[in-house]
Amino acid sequence: MSRPALIGDIGGTNARFALVTPGEKTPQHILNLPCADYPGVVEAAQDYLSQVGATGGNAPTEACLAFACPVHAEQVKMTNNHWQFLKSEVQQTLNLSLFKVINDFTAQALGIPHVPDHDLVEVKPGTPQAHAARLVIGPGTGLGVAGVFPGLHAWIPLPTEGGHVTFAPTDIRERELLDELHKHYPRVSVERLLCGQGIVDLYTADCALEGIAPAFTTAAEVTQAAQQGDEIASRTLLRFLKILGDVCGDATLTMGARGGVYLCGGIVPRLLDWLPNSELHTAFINKGRMHTYNADIPIWVVTHPWTGLLGAAEALHNEEVF
Repeated sequence: MSRPALIGDIGGTNARFALVTPGEKTPQHILNLPCADYPGVVEAAQDYLSQVGATGGNAPTEACLAFACPVHAEQVKMTNNHWQFLKSEVQQTLNLSLFKVINDFTAQALGIPHVPDHDLVEVKPGTPQAHAARLVIGPGTGLGVAGVFPGLHAWIPLPTEGGHVTFAPTDIRERELLDELHKHYPRVSVERLLCGQGIVDLYTADCALEGIAPAFTTAAEVTQAAQQGDEIASRTLLRFLKILGDVCGDATLTMGARGGVYLCGGIVPRLLDWLPNSELHTAFINKGRMHTYNADIPIWVVTHPWTGLLGAAEALHNEEVF
């Protein structure tokens, strides 16, 4: 019997590991390990394999790990924790015949085709085209933007740095907010707004425009206050979702993502109750002469907890992923 392969989705705080049976995409024996508990990825992987009994003759000889940082070079240095390593050394230490290292948002994109329908919440109805790119966008600690395209033989990931494009206000209030944000940031990208800290910055800027002192300093506090009826906090969440609709619409036009838009990451699934009353849908299609282009493209929120692991499993033997 073939040994299972090791897959992982590793961020600044947590390392999610799993095993996958050759030829399958379903992660098994998923464990979430705190990165701070280990000096590096090798030690974390070895502890995981020990915990699930995949050692000795059962140890994996293949692995695909996704990291929340640039991974193009031989040396990989995590952005938000102390881990750094050489790919060749990890492969040798773990005795792997196949070792792939991919970006975490590449993993998100590759995981989307394998997310079951019950883990997709429809935000905007539409008719996806089968042989077209899909946009995958995820506000979280930052803003990840990627695509995935159905090639003739395999899913093809389309990595981008689309979160760093310049924010473009579309109404008077957003111009005022941008002026206020420019007091603190010389350049305001869409990632500056569409992330956890972006919720705080939007709220703080709105308070400044109203001439009042901000009462909240974290995204969780702003969200909780909005749920309890705070006017400015509520306005902040609705503005956040409206800007997300603008950005998704622009990225859809840029990528030609007629296969649909998938909203992932840690923030949007927590705002599902706010979506029906937001302008996300309207902003997405409000593209002037290209209104009809976006009007028939569907949008979903991805609620699957392990999309990155699904993508790592897909990448393992995907000939388009190196």
